Parts: sequence; structure tokens; C-alpha cells
Amino acid sequence: MSTPTFVQGAKKLLIGGQWVEPGSGQYIDAINPATGERLCQIARGDAPDVDRAVAAARRAFEGPWSRFTAHERRKLLLRVHDVILDNFDELALIETLDMGAPLARTRGYKEWLSQLLQFYASQTGAGTVTASPLSIAPNFTALKHLMPVGVVGGIIPWNGPLMGLWWIYGPALATGCTAVLKPAEDASLSSLRVSELMMEAGVPDGVINVVTGYGKDVGEALAGHMGVDRVAFTGSVGTAQAIVRASAGNLKRLQLELGGKSPDIVFADADLDKAVPGASMGVFTNTGQVCVAGTRILVQRAVHDEFAQRMVAFAKTIKIGDGREPGTQIGPLISQRQLERVMHYVDIGGKEAELVHGGRRLGGELTNGFFVEPTVFANVRNNMTIAQEEIFGPVASVIPFDSAEDALQLANDTPYGLAGGVWTRDLSTAHKVSQGIRSGTVWVNCYGVIDPAVGFGGTKMSGYGWKGGKEHVESFLYPKATYINLD
Repeated sequence: MSTPTFVQGAKKLLIGGQWVEPGSGQYIDAINPATGERLCQIARGDAPDVDRAVAAARRAFEGPWSRFTAHERRKLLLRVHDVILDNFDELALIETLDMGAPLARTRGYKEWLSQLLQFYASQTGAGTVTASPLSIAPNFTALKHLMPVGVVGGIIPWNGPLMGLWWIYGPALATGCTAVLKPAEDASLSSLRVSELMMEAGVPDGVINVVTGYGKDVGEALAGHMGVDRVAFTGSVGTAQAIVRASAGNLKRLQLELGGKSPDIVFADADLDKAVPGASMGVFTNTGQVCVAGTRILVQRAVHDEFAQRMVAFAKTIKIGDGREPGTQIGPLISQRQLERVMHYVDIGGKEAELVHGGRRLGGELTNGFFVEPTVFANVRNNMTIAQEEIFGPVASVIPFDSAEDALQLANDTPYGLAGGVWTRDLSTAHKVSQGIRSGTVWVNCYGVIDPAVGFGGTKMSGYGWKGGKEHVESFLYPKATYINLD
């Protein structure tokens, strides 16, 4: 399988429709996590580059882009849809090379991405004006508008940039905003190639801009920039808290999707033939590098041992390897740094609980990559480190519980509130427990399903704001009332 031509040389910054050198003149190596080898280099942007990108986005926002009608934005989004899908095999391979996810996963994004782009194309009329007579005075009327907020900063993580960037670009194009995107330094290539294709599809200069680099150089500058009206961030709680503080300068709007330690609750009456693989892949998908991963698997005590044994048997069937190899289900972790983090938690777990499977870095042909076995700990207590702290790797904690009330107490005993799951054949249990879990998204007898028209979000320390649905689109708009005296 040949490497795409795009994955060569040095990748510049996209500012105002042009590919430009970073002001620092410095570049960062882009590493293939499956081999440890350098793919190419990406520009190391910094605060002056952010200034340039924000200025370009502001010019575009106040220029011709502001005169695009809802219909013209819809046509543009549909052109973007077609260009992206025509080049999707290349994009999937770039994503696999850059962040390690198997081709089976990255290629599987295609239909979902099509739905997402078509959804945002359907939302270009969200700012339609409504009119109504005033109830407080005769011969007056009022117009209510929803207006684009302006320049949006998007800071996205490395665990799925090919999908994550559309939560920024999609609503920005739909509403008439402009965007400055900061991809993660560990996985920027798919974001750069998508942006290049969007320019080819006719997105006007400056409407989208990309500044690659480190968080301390680019992310901080974007979060605190007085010319940025809204920031959407996905990542860690600590970084989000810094963004909240930085946003105070101009009281910019924030959307924060943060970490999780999501409970996936398996009742004794659940269909284990479905619950075991479903809950297992709720942890192991994308090598556990998923914010909503159901890493705390709460299993009713009567079936705890059977579930753990069956989960181990399932984990042994998972094919681990280079994402380009046919049949690969789980690829590497993103970096040596992340591998060390995961192995640190595995070491802690080995002292706290019962390690029943995995826990090893994989060697042999995979020595140079950042591979770790799917890992299962059983008889975990909810107050253990591995049950409380987000690991962001393929590490599952199986926790026994007795009653539904016990399950809910354990499920909610976490600072996070991103997602949760319930496995049961009892409709009453499904309703009561899913409503009792304090999280933004809950799945029943499934895990990880997302409809762009419905969306998802979090609560508590997992952040605030919504991705998908009309709420997401409207968060890129602000309400404006115009009162008119008709006399």
C-alpha cells in the first residue's frame, strides 16, 4: 500500500488561503505510531502565526463571506461533501499512518461523515429571521435574528482528527462563521489535507485556517486571543481550565468536551453474547483512546466472574497490529509518551486489583511501534486509581455490584459525566438506570452510537456544550432583536 503523495516533505500553515512558512521557521516530526518512523514534518506555529490566522479569518468574516446566502453556504457544504468523499480513501490512509487507527476504522468513517456534512448543509437556514407583533405596544413589530458569532477557534485532539475537525468546520460553514483550527501536534496531517481539499472545493480564502504546533505555543495564543469570539476544545480537564481562564479577556464563548471515566453497567439478565463484545469494544476501540470509552465496566455480582472470563476470551481474539494490515482491529497508541502513561497505570493496577489479561507492551514485529495488549482488571473497587483516573488506553476495570441502586451509586461516584451504558433485557431497569446515570450520553444494549442530528455532550468535569443537533449549530450564533415602529 503506497504512501500518499501528501505525506511527504514539510507541511506549512494555511492562512488566508495560502500555505505559508511558520514565523519561527521550525518544524515538528510527524511520527507513524505503528513503526516509530518519521512520515514528514509539520510547521511549528506560534503566537504571531495565530495573530496572522485570526486576522485572515476576521477579514473573511467581514468580507465577501458575510454576503453568502444560506443557499450559497448550503451548496458550498454539498460541494465540500462531494470532494471529501471522492478523496476519502486517501484521507483514511493518512489518518491511519498519522495516528495509528486501523483502516477498518478510518474507512468506516465514510458514511457517517457523509451524514454529518449533509446534516450541516441542512442547517444553513438556522439564522432565518422571524417576525412578530409586539404585545406591549400597537404598531410595533420585532424581528429576531440569529447572527454568526464571528471567528471560532477550534482545538482538537489526536485520537480522531479526521472526524473531530468537522465539529468545527461544519457549523462554521453552516452559520457563516470563520475558523482557525489547531490540530494536535501528534496527528495534524488529515486536518491539513482536508483543509486543502476544502479550498479546492471553493471555500473562500480565510474562511478556514490551520495553525499547527504545540499547545503551549498555538493553543494558548488561540484561547486568549482578543480577536477570537468562540473556542471549541476537546481534550483534558487541566487544559480546559486554562482555556476558561484565558477566555476571560473578551468573555469568549466556550464549548468544552473533556475527559471521561464512563460506567458501562451489565446486569445479570443481560444477553452476554452481546454485552461482552459490546462492552469490550466500548473500551478497546481505537486502542482505548476515546473520550467516551466505557472503561469502568460495572457487572452484577452474580455474573461478574463469568463476564470477566468471557471478556478475556474475547480480548484474545482481537488482532493487534499496523493499521494498514488486513484484519487489524486495534492499532498502536499515539506516541511513546502515551505508551508510558498507559503502562504506568497498568503497573498501578497490578498492585491494586486482579490482572486477568494483558498488561504488556507487545514486542516481536511490533517492537518499534507503541503497542500494548488489551488489558482487563477484575474485582476492581471503584475507589482504586485505575477506576478513578482517565487512562486513555485499552485498559478495562471490571467492578462488581449488587443492586441497581448500588450500580448507580458507583456509576456516579466520579468527577466525570461524559457517557455511560446499560445492558439489560428489562425495560424498566433500562429506563430507570439510564435516567439515573449523570452523564451527557447513555447507550442501552449498545455503545458508542452517535447520530449527527441528535449529537452528544457531557456534564460535570466532562465539560459543557453540545456537538451535533440544532443546539450545536445555534451555539455558533447569537440572538439579536430589532424593534421597529411602524407609524
